[in-house]
Amino acid sequence: MSANSTVTELPAKRATSSKRDKFVQLAENRTVNAIKAIRVIGKLGNPSAYDYSEADVKKIAAALIREVELLKARMTTKGGRETVEFKL
Repeated sequence: MSANSTVTELPAKRATSSKRDKFVQLAENRTVNAIKAIRVIGKLGNPSAYDYSEADVKKIAAALIREVELLKARMTTKGGRETVEFKL
């Protein structure tokens, strides 16, 4: 009987490992993409190419911080807001 329980446990472990592997792969890729997107936003900080105010900078930073806080909330609880809104 112990052989049967070992056989039934292996697929469950593989499924968990597979879910973990998928999470790690997606999390790494999406985090890299998010960092790249933030850096692209940072390129708007060229005053010779763009006209912006300190208020604009604060709004952009606040929006990004808010989304990071929502990300943390989604990762620790169920549910979360999926809409994206931003206006200067």
